[in-house]
Amino acid sequence: MSKREALVAVLIAFAAGLLAAASLGGPRAVGSGSETVSEAVGDANPLPTTAPRLRWRVTSAFGTNLPTLGENPVEVADRLRRASAGRIDWTIDDPGEVVPAFAIVDAVRAGKIEAGYTWLGYDQGRLPVSVLFGAVPFGMTPWEYSAWWVRGGGRELAREIYRPLGIEPILCGMIGPETAGWFRKEIRTPDDLSGLKIRFAGLGGRTLQKLGASVTMLPGGEIFQALEKGAIDATEFSLPEVDARLGFDRVARFNYFPGWHQPHTAFHLVVHEATWRALPEPTRELIELACGDGVHRNLANAEAAQGPAIAESERRGVVTRALSPGLLRALETAAHEVLREEAAADPDFARVLDHQRRFRARYA
Repeated sequence: MSKREALVAVLIAFAAGLLAAASLGGPRAVGSGSETVSEAVGDANPLPTTAPRLRWRVTSAFGTNLPTLGENPVEVADRLRRASAGRIDWTIDDPGEVVPAFAIVDAVRAGKIEAGYTWLGYDQGRLPVSVLFGAVPFGMTPWEYSAWWVRGGGRELAREIYRPLGIEPILCGMIGPETAGWFRKEIRTPDDLSGLKIRFAGLGGRTLQKLGASVTMLPGGEIFQALEKGAIDATEFSLPEVDARLGFDRVARFNYFPGWHQPHTAFHLVVHEATWRALPEPTRELIELACGDGVHRNLANAEAAQGPAIAESERRGVVTRALSPGLLRALETAAHEVLREEAAADPDFARVLDHQRRFRARYA
């Protein structure tokens, strides 16, 4: 073979190699300048190259420094960022940075922010039924609520109520029972609640008012100071791990269980509904997948962490107590009275409460 023939053979082989590599679909870049994103091959690329980039500001109702509560939306955003090769890139804002903790749903509805992560019960004053999607005293366990939401019609009910308000509600986090609260003094009977100044959320707060307590609502970041200065005598907020991070165990000696007011706590991603509908289907699917993973991981992390948190608080002098059977019976009676009153005053509340109760009867 002459040198010329050898050169031609080499060039042909080289060209064939390039064609083979192209047919295997090697990595390629799309976009230009600062917008370039490397795409993986085949099924590893979760979004079409034409999918818009979602650079959202998502306000959380919980400080991102808080274990379990604040960590979950950050982890959801991180999983989305990695799964989408950077196309879905959310900034998780602490409460108050853009929107106050108790105004997230209103801000999303008005289009001030694209989405928020919150406990829906914070809107109880404006939308009474909202609290039923967050937690109900002596209500569902985490696994009951999950079954009701996914297979029992709960998700469809939430959409019926929230979509006309311009909100798409997506279950995105969940924890198990909270503590029944942190108290400066022992409580043994219903009489011990009379005149007690306490921070308490949702229907649980209404229940304590029935027993004579003076109830106030404060965001998580304001509770410690109120407790330390004596503006309140007791408080509930979340799980032992979270409450200890906020310092409650430094000023309140008695930590009571069970968390009768919130046997589970559900958290939702609330998205501006028109914005949600405008997203490509693969993008919506990715967000729902990430939130589903968030529910699983949030509950697992929370359950794993509370035993050590309780033990550490006890080492610092906290006394862990169970509420007396008599006090629990009084609380349950008062809670059912509150539920009856709310149902009589609001048709949506009555409809959702009845739906939950019928599901629980079948479940039982």
